[in-house]
Amino acid sequence: MKHLSFKNGDKLPIIGLGTWKSNPGEVSQAVYWAIEAGYRHIDCAAVYQNENEVGEGIAKALAEGLVKREELFVTSKLWNNSHKKDQVLPALEKSLSDLKLDYVDLYLIHWPIAFKAEVGFPKDREDYYTYEEVSIHETWEAMQELKEKGLAKHIGVSNFNRNKLNELLEVGGQVPEMNQVEMQPYLPQEGLVAFCEEHSILMTAYSPLGSPDSRAEKHANDPKLLEDPVVQEIADKHKVGAGQILIAWSIARDIAVIPKSVNLERIKGNLASAKINLDDHDMMELRDIGISHRFIDGSFFTGENSPYKSSDLFDQN
Repeated sequence: MKHLSFKNGDKLPIIGLGTWKSNPGEVSQAVYWAIEAGYRHIDCAAVYQNENEVGEGIAKALAEGLVKREELFVTSKLWNNSHKKDQVLPALEKSLSDLKLDYVDLYLIHWPIAFKAEVGFPKDREDYYTYEEVSIHETWEAMQELKEKGLAKHIGVSNFNRNKLNELLEVGGQVPEMNQVEMQPYLPQEGLVAFCEEHSILMTAYSPLGSPDSRAEKHANDPKLLEDPVVQEIADKHKVGAGQILIAWSIARDIAVIPKSVNLERIKGNLASAKINLDDHDMMELRDIGISHRFIDGSFFTGENSPYKSSDLFDQN
């Protein structure tokens, strides 16, 4: 399995199991199956509301000797309602309790926006804090303290654009070690990738298959990445599934990738994507795919009742 390396030499397996939208009653088994199949990288988050079950799957695998804790790489994320300095540590402690772990390998600020403490998802303007009320600087300083305490081996961010990353670089101290964003051939994020490379920030691609399980009405007319003829043609050439090609595309770019599945055969198939070698022609065809589309557009945080704009979340070019 290919790895990405942090500055201190710690290694991140390039394929991980994503757990977003994995339903209660399924995710514990999926995590166990994944570890059994050879996954050593599990990606989770407080807001997925399933870290307790993720923890059960990990605990079972540890108890049965399938893996040692130090061989696993577990990521969690700070939700938007815990961005104040005194909220960050308790939020991680809750995740650690649910995951039944003493530390996470990577802890990320999930989005660069802040809600009031009692808000899960905001409905009204007063549910939000502005950057003047809770700054990204404040949150990042608290994240650095978690690393100093050893509760998170590495710290980083998710859904941060170049402007917001620059703001964190101004804080001083620890540079963000990871930026996890949506990435797939319709959204290659080339400018952001180049920026992160320049600043030695590793990257993880979420929704690498184009978020095919988004059933919301507003996604009804989204392009279907898994059915794209360019992807299908390359899959046929390599005699593999379309999803495997999309996972291999991230690997070829040295970007970690976290496909989600609760299906045993698909979990195994996703891991097998690491063995696919896309050639220069394949990569050129995917680069020139001709469709530009962001599936996770952040519009649930940037409506008329929000103080935040799309430009706070995403690069505009």
